[in-house]
Amino acid sequence: MKGEKGKEKVLFLPAWYPSTKNPVSGIFIKEYAKAASLYNEVVVLYREELSSELKKMLEVVSDKKEEGIRTIRIKQKISSVPKIKFFINLYCIWKILKELSREGWNPDIIHAYVYYAGASAVILGKKFGIPVVITELATCVATHSLRMLDKKMLRFAMNRAKAILPISNDLRGAIENYYGVKNKFKVIPCVVNTEIFYPVLKKNKNNKKRILSVCILAPRKGIFYLLKSLYQLKKKRQDFILDIVGDGPSRTELEKLSADLGLDEIVKFHGREPEVVSFMRNCDFFVLPSLYENFGVVYIEAMACGKPVIGTTGGGPKEIITKETGILVPPKNINALTKAIDYMLDHYQDYSQEKISQYAKDKFSYEKVGKQIDNVYREIVSTYMK
Repeated sequence: MKGEKGKEKVLFLPAWYPSTKNPVSGIFIKEYAKAASLYNEVVVLYREELSSELKKMLEVVSDKKEEGIRTIRIKQKISSVPKIKFFINLYCIWKILKELSREGWNPDIIHAYVYYAGASAVILGKKFGIPVVITELATCVATHSLRMLDKKMLRFAMNRAKAILPISNDLRGAIENYYGVKNKFKVIPCVVNTEIFYPVLKKNKNNKKRILSVCILAPRKGIFYLLKSLYQLKKKRQDFILDIVGDGPSRTELEKLSADLGLDEIVKFHGREPEVVSFMRNCDFFVLPSLYENFGVVYIEAMACGKPVIGTTGGGPKEIITKETGILVPPKNINALTKAIDYMLDHYQDYSQEKISQYAKDKFSYEKVGKQIDNVYREIVSTYMK
């Protein structure tokens, strides 16, 4: 039976999702849920916590609407044995599906996010007669970093789903060519909330030009190369400030490098800031020289604010950054990065704020991405019902 007003009933099974303890974990999956819920009736089921103290296998932590989407959060008994852990997870999802069925809510489709959520989804989809789609966005998949057991799990899940929805063509290539998955693919990009990220009149009280970088401070994000580039650029000019928003395992090392390079007056480490959008609106341009990104949500957040961006050709960014929206440089190339930043400091105003913002809205808004997801759902459900 269809959901309200002919909408498909969709059960979201995310591997990560925002929680009280970690409000930014899987935030991009929540954005997908919002996009999909514009056209479908979405219920999110998320394993929020593992506990050794549980007497039962499963405990429902909360079951309520979060930003208009019913979200069921569960606590699950822990096991150190991978196979047992998987079957406990399978059992818990099965129990929730049975409860939902008793309520009269039976999903038309299960949408899993990341291959290991997909493995449970395809088993239960087979059991309940529900088609499954899998969105893949894990960086470890594209960088070929999976252990043997995870490779087998990925192939098992993706070869049995009705469709695979990678977030970039680069990631699709890895899934097809490296892992040998043969299936129907549809590349669907990440989402940006254009009700939060939008252009405003910049309020810069400092005469210096402001560069922004937002990321987890880890080696893959390339901040080491960014600091080295600014060290080179400082010899030529000092009319800029770099704001770095984010935290992570490399923060102490990067702060020390910044100090050793004499960049204390130029580089500001702000840590994890909930109001990233204010930094986006008040910068002059955005830089993230990642060694590899499957996609790079921060790029489209900056674009939605009308800011030109500098990214690398390592993965998904080359599919979303155009000549009209910014500059691409090779990863780990300090000279190319220095040249790009030097150019952007003098030419960021030549980029059209309105055109960049409209580009982001046309390609990555809730409405645009949600409609692409909806089209996949409807095609699969109509084919499955025949």
